[in-house]
Amino acid sequence: MQIAPIPENEKERMEAVHRMAILDTKPEERFDRLTKEAVEKLKVPISTLTILDSKREWFKSCQGLDQKEGERAISFCGHALFAEDIFIVEDTLKDPHFADNPMVISFPFIRFYAGVAIFDYKTGQPVGVFCVKDTKPRLFSAEEISILIDIANRAEKELNK
Repeated sequence: MQIAPIPENEKERMEAVHRMAILDTKPEERFDRLTKEAVEKLKVPISTLTILDSKREWFKSCQGLDQKEGERAISFCGHALFAEDIFIVEDTLKDPHFADNPMVISFPFIRFYAGVAIFDYKTGQPVGVFCVKDTKPRLFSAEEISILIDIANRAEKELNK
């Protein structure tokens, strides 16, 4: 398993995360609407708006999972945080970076992942990821990619209000 990377500028990235004062806040309908929309439009069981803390991924909004956070080191969002446009793993069991990931070989049995980094407008630092996950492999069409990027952009705007 490939551990999620930590950037050289992690200190500045974490300053941006803390400046936004979003970590460990209560759920908000404005974000829940977006994760629900992603589940419905993209026909996936799981969608999250994830903020990446120094050692954990924390879900500001989550559809399809009861948990509210996970380990950053094993998170898919920890990888998606550094993708230029979108980070997609069509079949986790066929990808040597993720095939033995605990979230693949045990609950929630992730087989597909797609995520878009979310940025702090003031600093330009990536602070989180808007993502969808499925328990079966799948190909993501250009239209589905466009839908996910659009929803992620709206989530980013909401976070920066």
